[in-house]
Amino acid sequence: MITVFGTGTGAPVPADVLAGARLVVGGRRHLASAPVPADAEQVVLGPLAPALDTIERHLKLESPVVVLASGDPGFFGIVRALAERFGSEQLEVRPGVSSVAAAFARLGLTWDDAVVVSAHGRELRTAVHVCRARPKVAVLTGPGAGPAELGAALRADARVLVVASALGSAEERVERVTPAEAAARDWGTSVSVVLCLDEARVLGATARTVAGPGAGPARWALDEGEFAHRDSMITKFEVRALALARLGPRLGDHVWDIGAGSGSVAVECARFGAAVTAVEKTRDGVERVRANAAAHGVDVRAVHGAAPTVLSDLDDPDAVFIGGGGRELPAIVTACARRARRTVVVAMAALDRVPAVREALTGAGLSCDGVLLQSSRLAPLPGDVTRLAATNPVFLLWGFRTPVSHEGVAL
Repeated sequence: MITVFGTGTGAPVPADVLAGARLVVGGRRHLASAPVPADAEQVVLGPLAPALDTIERHLKLESPVVVLASGDPGFFGIVRALAERFGSEQLEVRPGVSSVAAAFARLGLTWDDAVVVSAHGRELRTAVHVCRARPKVAVLTGPGAGPAELGAALRADARVLVVASALGSAEERVERVTPAEAAARDWGTSVSVVLCLDEARVLGATARTVAGPGAGPARWALDEGEFAHRDSMITKFEVRALALARLGPRLGDHVWDIGAGSGSVAVECARFGAAVTAVEKTRDGVERVRANAAAHGVDVRAVHGAAPTVLSDLDDPDAVFIGGGGRELPAIVTACARRARRTVVVAMAALDRVPAVREALTGAGLSCDGVLLQSSRLAPLPGDVTRLAATNPVFLLWGFRTPVSHEGVAL
């Protein structure tokens, strides 16, 4: 058996945990402060592969092995690597308090509705998008992905960052800063967790019976009446349903909604957990997008301007929905398709624009498919009878690139 002991946030290692151990693996500070038996071999954790090889050698000799780890070793910790190599049945895990639990405890906040994302050894962009999409997020930091980098990416967002460093030690610090303040600081290497809070939404949270933010909205492809819009200028729910299915918005994604209009697609993508940027060329349209986002309790970044001009200032998207564009539509599709990591979905009413849009998608290296959507809705007639009322036909084209996976997100 391998005993995996989590030291929590500064808890000492009891002598009985290490009694009889022939191999003790851990960080340098763990080994220095623990009562390691004098005759036990010690391995300082650095590169994981040599440590695992040494553990395997001791297991073959049936020698007791102890692994010391910070916090809860089953929470973004070494338990995953050990279980994959040796099997979970070989492990006896004794968890400590994780840095995330300790950080929320310092603030007196619950965290059953929080999202936890690791930026350690992973792309920072995923953590940034989760912070934009969710009101209560804990980010486990790493080299090149600390409070300064996170703050720099979130300058334009109304967030508070709580930087918790060296939790449980004499050097513990818990500091509340704005993203701009975080970006301007040198935080050193001791930071363990950063909490990103949209305080207006955090304070408005209700009691929960299930942990986590939920897998997605209970309803989607909402009726047009659930959005403020002008002169029926809104993506109809039948079109929106298929567009959402092809966009596949998810937690950690960044979605562009180009020619957003009412922002109905943007809002629905945000309800699925994506960070969303809505581009709209009219001032009243931008305000309408913001109002619809607020009404549905999501955060959508509304950008005033015309595509493709304003796109150069935006972070790359995972998925793009294009619902407007006029004569500029092929150029907009080309600009979006070159930068989209996964998919671009285009809705248009004009048959004449279909060939050019298809060429723009395939020219950017995306595989293209599409459909003409023609639907008829039930409509009442006098005399308690019903007719079919046809909606305007819409062409929906989509282009796909090989999907990009998101790692390091815990619900």
